[in-house]
Amino acid sequence: MSTASRTLGWALGLLCAAASPGRAAGPEPLLWSQAGKATPEARSLVETLESASAYGLSPAAYDAAGLASELGALSAGQSTTPADWSAFDRRLTAAALELIRQLHYGRIDPRAAGFDLPPRTESFDAAAVLGRLASQPDTSAVLAAVEPDYLHYRLLRQALARYRSLAAAAPPPVLPALPHRSVKPGEPYEGSAQLRRRLVAEGDMPPPAAQREDGLLDEELVAGLKRFQYLHGLAEDGALGASTLAALRVPFAQRVRQIELTLERWRWVPALRPPTLIVNIPQFRLFLIRSGVDNEADMLRMNVIVGRQYPQLHTPVFTADMTAVLFRPYWDVPPSIVRHELLAELRRDPRYLETHNMELVAAGAADSSAALAATPGNLAALEAGQLRLRQRPGPDNALGLIKFVLPNRYDVYLHSTPAQQLFAEPRRAFSHGCIRVSNPVALAAAVMSGSAGDWTPEKIRAAMNGAASFHVKLAQPVHVLILYGTAVATEDGAVHFFEDIYGQDRRLEALLALAPAHTASQ
Repeated sequence: MSTASRTLGWALGLLCAAASPGRAAGPEPLLWSQAGKATPEARSLVETLESASAYGLSPAAYDAAGLASELGALSAGQSTTPADWSAFDRRLTAAALELIRQLHYGRIDPRAAGFDLPPRTESFDAAAVLGRLASQPDTSAVLAAVEPDYLHYRLLRQALARYRSLAAAAPPPVLPALPHRSVKPGEPYEGSAQLRRRLVAEGDMPPPAAQREDGLLDEELVAGLKRFQYLHGLAEDGALGASTLAALRVPFAQRVRQIELTLERWRWVPALRPPTLIVNIPQFRLFLIRSGVDNEADMLRMNVIVGRQYPQLHTPVFTADMTAVLFRPYWDVPPSIVRHELLAELRRDPRYLETHNMELVAAGAADSSAALAATPGNLAALEAGQLRLRQRPGPDNALGLIKFVLPNRYDVYLHSTPAQQLFAEPRRAFSHGCIRVSNPVALAAAVMSGSAGDWTPEKIRAAMNGAASFHVKLAQPVHVLILYGTAVATEDGAVHFFEDIYGQDRRLEALLALAPAHTASQ
C-alpha cells in the first residue's frame, strides 16, 4: 500500500469518527457535502487543485479536471445518490491529502535526486490540515501553513505568477545573431529595438525605453544589459556577447520551469536551526542566517568557489554541523588528487615537494611528525596509501590560512584560498569539491561569536598570519546546508537565474516525469 493510501485511510478513519455537526448523517459522514450539495469548502478546494500550477505543482497529479467535472455533474444532477457523493468525497479527500503531502514534503524523496538531505522529522498532522480544509473557507490560508516557512520560498512562489504571465504572453521579439564576437557599449546592433523590448519585459528597463529605436547600445541600453547580467550571474560589462545573448534567448517557459524545480527543492530543506549557513551551488554564494528568519538584512553574504563541472568534482548537496575553526591548516592532499595529478609530478621533479611546500608523512601521522624523503620506495608507498602527502601551513597553502571544519562523509569543508583573483569570475566552479570563501575573516568572526577567546577580526587576522596551527571549538555549532537552486527571488522584487552547472534541473525533470520546457531560441 502506498504512503498516500495509508495516510488516506488513517485520515478518513479519524475524521469520519468526528464529523462536523450538521453534516449528513449515516454510516460514512462526508467531508465535502451536506444534504446532497457540495460545501463551499469543497468548491474552493477543487478550484485550488485546478490552479495547483500556482504552487509549482501539476493539477493532473490530483485529477483536478476530473474532480471539477464530477462536481459539476453532481451539482447539476437531479437523481444523485448518497453513494455518488460518497465516492466523490473519497476522491476529493485523496487529492487533498496528496496536495498537502506534496506541498509540505515535495513530490519526491531528495535522495532519489542524489541530495543527501535528512528526512523531515518535524511533527506534521495531515489529518488536522484536512479537517481545516473541510471547515475553513480560505483554502489558500490553510495551505500556506503547510508550505515551507521560509521568506525566500514565498518570494519565489510570488515570482512564479509573474513568469507564468510572461510565458503565456506573445513571445518576445527574436534577437538577431551578433555581427561579431560581441557588441560593446556605443556600438551599433541591428536588434537593439528587440533587445529593448526584451529587457523591458524582463523588468530590467522601464517601459518607456521600449519605444526608442536608435540602433545603438547606448547608455540606457547598456544599463539595462548590466542589470540583466547581474541577475543572471554573468559578467557585468554591458556588452552583448555570446553568453548574454544565450541567456536573453532562454524562453520564459524555461524560467518558469527553473522556478518550479527550485520550489520543489525548497520543500526538501529541513527547518532552519540558527545559526544556519547556506551555500547555493549554482549561485556561487554563501548566506549565514543568524536568526530563525531568512531575511536579507540579517544575513552575512559572500561569494564562494565550488566544485568543477566534472561529475567526480561536484560539490555534493548535504547537511552537516560546523564545529570548529582551524587556523593555519595543513592540507592533506586527497588520494584521488595524489594518484591522478601529483604522483607523476613527484616522480618527474625531485624538487617538487620543496617548491610546493609539501611533505610526505606516515598515513596516520600527527602534524608534528617528521617528513620523509621522496624516494622511489616512499612514492610507491604513497601510491599504495601507506603514506600521505600534505602541504605545510602558509600563505601559499591550498586551503589558505583558515579552515572551517564540518565533519561529513564527503570530506568537504569551507576554507580560504590564496587564489583571490578567482572570486572576480562570474562562474566560480574551480575547486575539487570543497568550498572556498571570499571573506574568511568575516565568516570566522560570525561563527566564532561567543567562543572562548574574544575573536575580533583583528585577532583572527593575527592568528591566520601567526606561526602556530591550532583550532578553536565553536561555542555553538553552525548548521550548514549545501543546496542547489537555479532560481532565487530577493526582497527587492528581483529574480535571479543561474546556469544549471551540474545538470540537476535536467535530472529532477526526469525524476518528476516532466516534459522538457520549450527551449527554442528567441
